[in-house]
Amino acid sequence: MAVPGATNTVLEALVPYSRMSMIQLLGKVPTNYCSQQTAEEMALLAYNRALKLSSPGYPVLGVGFTGSLASTRAKLGDHRFHLSTRTSDRLWVSKVTLSKGLRTREQEDTISSHLLLEAIANACKVQATFVSNLTESDVSDEFEKKFTEDQELEQLLNGQICFKVYPFSSVMHTSNEERKIILPGSFNPLHEGHLKLLEVATSICGNGYPCFEISAVNADKPPLSISQIKDRVRQFEKVGKTVIISNQPFFYKKAELFPGSAFVIGADTAARLINPKYYDGDCGKMLEILMGCKNTGCTFLVGGRNVDGVFKVLEDFDIPEVLKDMFVSIPAEQFRMDISSTEIRKRSGITEFVHMEADGRKERRAQPPQAAPHPAAHVEPCVSVCVAEVYPWMRHQHKRK
Repeated sequence: MAVPGATNTVLEALVPYSRMSMIQLLGKVPTNYCSQQTAEEMALLAYNRALKLSSPGYPVLGVGFTGSLASTRAKLGDHRFHLSTRTSDRLWVSKVTLSKGLRTREQEDTISSHLLLEAIANACKVQATFVSNLTESDVSDEFEKKFTEDQELEQLLNGQICFKVYPFSSVMHTSNEERKIILPGSFNPLHEGHLKLLEVATSICGNGYPCFEISAVNADKPPLSISQIKDRVRQFEKVGKTVIISNQPFFYKKAELFPGSAFVIGADTAARLINPKYYDGDCGKMLEILMGCKNTGCTFLVGGRNVDGVFKVLEDFDIPEVLKDMFVSIPAEQFRMDISSTEIRKRSGITEFVHMEADGRKERRAQPPQAAPHPAAHVEPCVSVCVAEVYPWMRHQHKRK
């Protein structure tokens, strides 16, 4: 952190040094505080945290470290540490057991720190030369696991990772554009109205990273299959637009996932957001949930939309006073699109086709719009690091349980 410009790469560093800090971080009491599993879980948590802190399209890296090194008292177990790095498609884990009594605490710290930096460099594909100073009596072991796109999406569906970004945008954005301008939807299919709406919303917001978002998990429907997700993603590749696949169907959860973002919605969605009917008829519950969204720094940009056969804009709704500054109207003269994905599917059979799943289910899919693909630019990953060392008393307390 003493190197100038570190903020361009390091997103966050957390040191859960005490036993309770580790428990709160993991959300459970670990089976073993200094273990491969704990290092992997720390790296995964750091990776998810890095996703939330970074701009879409920038590769991120989560790093976990847990160790039991020389202390003021002699240890019964080995002097060892576990390292783990996690990217979107790769998990790497290493265990190093140091020769007991060979080094001072400072020397063990130096060795583990150098190997931690080397692990980060390797994960970022940065060529660097490190002197490990390990001896023949020290034992080092490592393994790597790579994930396919299907495996990544499976991890998304089961909640291991919070979202997956497909950075198809051909426009380069600076890494300090932390605010996201998000148009959520099912995009079945994606159409010109969606593209125009996000374009207008971005011009109104000014600074921010424009992207689309699809929740693979639905509140009242089965989750999307992996093949469905990939079909919808292809639409954005063809038009060169970034899309995020998340697992959060509710806006208050999206607000937690993307704090400080501007969500672009239609008037029909705005009408539901402020209707107590969708909060068990409890107006107080509605205000509490929406105030939670507001406290994350999120706003809603509302475009005109047909509601029950009548074209409505934000001004047609009675927004509670405490929430008014969270909603911003998109003027009808800047954007008006009466067509919907549902109407497109109904009007033209050529916009969808029937695909037979492996289990025999028939699945309707929208044909994506045609355009030239735009490859995402490569940049170095941003890093979130989680480092812990196990105190001797932590190990003894765990053994007594």
